[in-house]
Amino acid sequence: MQGHLLSWILFTPLIGMILLLFIPKNNKNLIRIWANVAAFIGFLVSIPLWTGWDLSKSGYQLVEAAEWIPSIGASYKIGVDGVSMLLIMLTTLMGLVSILCSWSAIEDRVKEYYAMFLLLQVGMLGVFMSLDFFLFYVFWELVLIPMYFIIAIWGGERKLYASIKFFLYTAAGSVLMLLGILVLYFQHQHQFGYYTFDIERLMSLNLDLGVQRWVFWALFLGFAVKVPMFPFHTWLPDAHTEAPTAGSVILAGVLLKMGTYGFIRFSMPLLPKAAIDPQIVNILVILSLIGIIYGALVSLMQKDWKKLVAYSSVSHLGFCTLGIFAMTPAGLSGSVIQQINHGLSTGMLFLVVGVIYERRHTRLISEYGGLAKVMPNYAVVFAIAMLSSAGLPMLNGFIGEFTILAGTFEANKVWAACASSGVILAAAYLLWLYQRTMLGQVTNPKNENLKDLNFREWAIFIPMIALCFWIGLYPKPLFDILDKPVAQLVQRVKPEYYQQKKATETHAAAEQTPVPVQPVAAVK
Repeated sequence: MQGHLLSWILFTPLIGMILLLFIPKNNKNLIRIWANVAAFIGFLVSIPLWTGWDLSKSGYQLVEAAEWIPSIGASYKIGVDGVSMLLIMLTTLMGLVSILCSWSAIEDRVKEYYAMFLLLQVGMLGVFMSLDFFLFYVFWELVLIPMYFIIAIWGGERKLYASIKFFLYTAAGSVLMLLGILVLYFQHQHQFGYYTFDIERLMSLNLDLGVQRWVFWALFLGFAVKVPMFPFHTWLPDAHTEAPTAGSVILAGVLLKMGTYGFIRFSMPLLPKAAIDPQIVNILVILSLIGIIYGALVSLMQKDWKKLVAYSSVSHLGFCTLGIFAMTPAGLSGSVIQQINHGLSTGMLFLVVGVIYERRHTRLISEYGGLAKVMPNYAVVFAIAMLSSAGLPMLNGFIGEFTILAGTFEANKVWAACASSGVILAAAYLLWLYQRTMLGQVTNPKNENLKDLNFREWAIFIPMIALCFWIGLYPKPLFDILDKPVAQLVQRVKPEYYQQKKATETHAAAEQTPVPVQPVAAVK
């Protein structure tokens, strides 16, 4: 199994989905049990990826390759480095959480619902494993189908509008991204005489800056819509608001990371000249900063609890893209860690909204107040999720935001100063949300007899809370895993960074070396 570990991780949810189809649709409890078992097995299978990770190796690990469509140069090639390994672990965990939190929320078409989630899991895992562009694109497009149906069938009142908007935005971005992939594909044939979608072979392409710019913007449109970056973000609040709770959790927890992963895995290393082009970098940084501030300001104005959390994702993912485009080791490491943190903290916030929505069936903030008196355990969990998202020290959000700001400050002090305002605004809208819903007196009689968290809900929250504290208190394992892939990326895109750093360190060491004192000759 160790020799094909990635294939086992990739196809375990698919096997679970196929077996699920044989269960009679009327036996809803058995369907729920099997879906949770399949998700749990999918998580267990991924654990050896973490426990067996070799920190001494650079490049991709656990690579598997086999011929697939040799006539067009496409192969089944998968492998992982530190970045993709962390995102795979996040995917298997959030997939388990999403399926578990759906137990009592979904009553119609239960079998189809869980089948869509398991298929979605396959697509997301495939995106993070693929080392072949054709295979990557297949998994990238596969993700659209189950997510569309999850929103369109089990969503809220405006589910059809939200699902079609989600599909059109992401499909349009994907088509433009495909054009960029095809340029690389044909350029490789022109330069080396044969067609291939192999990403490691495409790294050897020598493209002039003009071609790299066009390809970069083509890939950018596909990845930016998925993140989503400003101004391609408008599909996200609608999709989040109308999706069922589990749909929002998996969308925020994993799907949005496909865009940021695309920048790190493809845009930067394949197109290094365009990635450091000042014109491109300045545009991307400005869009990231606008996303940080705009998302936070719009969150302050929301009356819908879930839409507030949705717009907070626009702000927080602005930090992730800013760290990437700062192109420093701290910025890149912080970006990946913040992607993990965002999946945990924002996933918890959507779960918090889902818990109260199942009891009251309204997301209007004005309907609540004083819930801490009625649901004290729920209030504690909400407080931890809120403070994690706000970046309180000792919780995971602080580590990611601090590292991103440190890396950004190293690249440009003005960028870091502008981005820091997003931290202040995040604290403002999250604390204000908590005050309006949890603190004070119970203002609505409908809230007086609400039940506190049950065993299943505790089982969902406890592992996520534990991870938030673990990353906040001891993030060293994550930095160790990211050290080599981040250094390789910076070395490829910005080789002068390490040269300048080495020269600076050498100069500083020379200044600190004490000058030997010459002995004074004795006077005879």
